[in-house]
Amino acid sequence: MTSPARRATAPGGEDEPATNPRADCVADFAGGLTFDVTDEGGLDPAHLLLRRRGGREEVRLPLTPAGGDRLRAALPGGVALPEGRWDAYLRAAGAEPRRLAPGLNDLRSLVDRAPAAAAERVVVRIPYATKHGNLSIRSWERAPHAEAGALHIGDGELTVSARLYGTETAPDAYAEAADRHGAFPPVRADLTPAPGGLRFTVTYGALRPGLWDLWLRPGGDTGPRVRIARLLDDIVDKKPVYVYPTVGVDTEHGPVEATPYYTVDNDLSVTVAAVG
Repeated sequence: MTSPARRATAPGGEDEPATNPRADCVADFAGGLTFDVTDEGGLDPAHLLLRRRGGREEVRLPLTPAGGDRLRAALPGGVALPEGRWDAYLRAAGAEPRRLAPGLNDLRSLVDRAPAAAAERVVVRIPYATKHGNLSIRSWERAPHAEAGALHIGDGELTVSARLYGTETAPDAYAEAADRHGAFPPVRADLTPAPGGLRFTVTYGALRPGLWDLWLRPGGDTGPRVRIARLLDDIVDKKPVYVYPTVGVDTEHGPVEATPYYTVDNDLSVTVAAVG
């Protein structure tokens, strides 16, 4: 059980701090969420409302009595919740939606989660407290998906272990580091089998200064281009939690410092900075 003191925070983007009512959340292995709402105001809410931040999409979840002053809503993993941050509200008939505050988050089913390799779609929903103390949901839906595992920082190189979901690798499959702004051509890396998946090594000396995003190309030059990310756990924002060492490397373009990191979307990237 995750207590309020342990909940991760993330940029909220709201104007007001949270007030009652509160919602406890339980996450399941398949990407579903159950909300138990305590409504001390004694209203008769029609539904729990999820609004996608920065957009106009809404998802309405019916509320049913769950004993005492508690109301329950369910978001099954099969219900689409496009990737992004979703703010949670309680809405009564004829009234303005009220922002929900987080209660207890039970995220135990997300720890060391490993869907079947044949899963066509990976669904992740993590409830969290915003900087204003409101309840929001971070959602990912990816098909196919490449889950980052262990990272090994070597002498001037980065070795990445990964597990692929929703597709298989062809004989000519490879990984690539792609310059985010397209100023330089992608740098390829060979794939090798690894326990539970595959691995590849990126040589820092092959990367010019800039931001490099890591991808799998399971079909070689054809087929999907799959972003490598770390999604299958209970940590909503990996960037401040998984911090990796910076390595200095001499290249034909001059000395650089390279650091792997997770982006705000929990995708795996490498930043390369010129020295001097």
